[in-house]
Amino acid sequence: MANIRNPPGMNPRDKRPGEKKTFGIGRPQGTVWYVLGFLFIMALAQAYFLAPAGQQISYSEFKQAIRGGQVAEVMVGEQTIRGTYKRDVNGSRNFSTNRIEDPKLLEELDSSAVKYTGEFVSRWLPEILGWIIPLVLLFAVWSFFFRRMSGAEGGVMSFARSKHRVFSEDDVKVSFDDVAGVDEAEEELKEIVEFLQTPAKYTALGGRIPKGVLLVGPPGTGKTLLARAVAGEAKVPFFSLSGSEFVEMFVGVGAARVRDLFNQAEQKAPCIIFIDELDALGRARQQGPMGSHEEREQTLNQLLAEMDGFDSRKAIIIMAATNRPEVLDPALLRPGRFDRQVLVDKPDIKGREEVLRIHTKNVKLAPNVDLKVVAARTAGFAGADLANLVNEAALFAARKDKTVVEMSDFEEAIDRLIAGLEKRRVMNTKEREIVAYHESGHAIVATEIPGMDPVHKISIVQRGFGALGYTMQLPLEDRYLMQRKDLLNQLAVLLGGRTAEEIALGEISTGAQNDLLRATDIARAMVTEWGMSEALGAVNYDGHKRGKFLDIQLGPERGAYAEDTAKLIDSEVKRIMTDAHDTARSILSKRRDMLEAVTRRLLEKEVMEGDELRRILGAPPASHDALAATIPLPALRDLPDADS
Repeated sequence: MANIRNPPGMNPRDKRPGEKKTFGIGRPQGTVWYVLGFLFIMALAQAYFLAPAGQQISYSEFKQAIRGGQVAEVMVGEQTIRGTYKRDVNGSRNFSTNRIEDPKLLEELDSSAVKYTGEFVSRWLPEILGWIIPLVLLFAVWSFFFRRMSGAEGGVMSFARSKHRVFSEDDVKVSFDDVAGVDEAEEELKEIVEFLQTPAKYTALGGRIPKGVLLVGPPGTGKTLLARAVAGEAKVPFFSLSGSEFVEMFVGVGAARVRDLFNQAEQKAPCIIFIDELDALGRARQQGPMGSHEEREQTLNQLLAEMDGFDSRKAIIIMAATNRPEVLDPALLRPGRFDRQVLVDKPDIKGREEVLRIHTKNVKLAPNVDLKVVAARTAGFAGADLANLVNEAALFAARKDKTVVEMSDFEEAIDRLIAGLEKRRVMNTKEREIVAYHESGHAIVATEIPGMDPVHKISIVQRGFGALGYTMQLPLEDRYLMQRKDLLNQLAVLLGGRTAEEIALGEISTGAQNDLLRATDIARAMVTEWGMSEALGAVNYDGHKRGKFLDIQLGPERGAYAEDTAKLIDSEVKRIMTDAHDTARSILSKRRDMLEAVTRRLLEKEVMEGDELRRILGAPPASHDALAATIPLPALRDLPDADS
């Protein structure tokens, strides 16, 4: 099951159900209304306070009215002259005109017996508007940009705010019914749900629920989905964010975000805080020769302080997920913090079948689709891998214009995910023959050695990146341990392809590069890690420290041992590889005729099923019932590199 941060098709910044959009300063619609209102007030002020009153006439008309004795009185201003007619002229008794510099105006007014006065103009309104309007506009622009910079959408001034996404109890639609294949982890988390629903049941007895729950496991196993299921079952708010979202380039931002996160969580308690990829934030603090990351350490220190400081009675559960628990700071894992660790491992065959049933609810399946068989052929697949498998099968069916997804589509999807995309490229006759001998050697050695996993399919069709062919094996039973003889047999199978080229063609090719790499790794691990060398004894000489769920080297390149020991290790690795090569040569030399028969059949068909291989070799058929009821581990025995 893939981790779900948000409901399908929903962006964290989109409007969520029940959420109302508001507008104000700094939002486009609110700003438009404010500007329009301000302009309307300005227009009214100009119309009633600044605009001249009465009929507007020219200055020449004004002089003619004076000479004609039509003017009763006038008021002379700095820029305008307002007056009153003795009787209505053109339907108006008042008039106004622009003042022109005229030295004889007063003489004419006196001669015509026109009463005149000077006008005192109050300039307070224009003066006030002259400096208030720029200030108002400046304030509006400043408010707009400040709100945009300090908004919750990740503005420039919002560094100190936590970037979490909050899902209310109505938004989280995931429950434990949507989770499968992790029964043990589900049982552990049901106690957390019960505490969030009825905390008094535990606090009344003096008990204390764990403050933190750490979900550890390989990628794609559904750690985030489990956390959301806990929130959905408990009907509480769900705070979701990633560990990398705390740290920024500015000092102190991460610690401020941690404080903001816990402050908001306390306001909405009971709730769940989920931190995905905790290793990005909680890596162990150390002082190396290159110094340390001060900002990340300050953020981690603040997280530790907040986990110690908040009251557990407020029913705030902190959940986190990581696939690298070995790199976490020990202070995070001590009691009182992440004191409960829940393993979310890859599902077994029963769990894979349940996961497939969940992901195929909305997929139209043909009657011949047996999910139990599909689960048996997908060992090692996590929930996300199974979801991808169902999607790939549906795409294959749609590409062929089918109305339902058939079993053949699932088979093709499995091959696509395990071996890579099929490539129909033209290969010359000599190279096809080399690949056919190579894959036949793998298949024959795997079939002839007792106790080896039965061959499921052989192919000389190019797939993936440089894979010219492959041999797939499906185990008959679930296995967790490998004995020394099992590893030696596996080495013989890996070297079977190269040995077949030597016997049939008298020459070797670069196609065995991947086989030699994998075989050498196994042989060296037998000597340095598992103590399977009599010459070196039961001592671990390996200095590599690797992740529990990710194949990432964490320690030095080699162990702390002397040069003589290193020479002896190399000698033992070479001896083991030579013995495996001799075993493969002995088997293929005895079955030389079968090597030719299988190779010719492969050149003819390109893809051969395991049952046909066993008929050619005269071997007993594999138990199909066992294949459908146990955990098979698809093992690619050959990925030859075309560029090597």
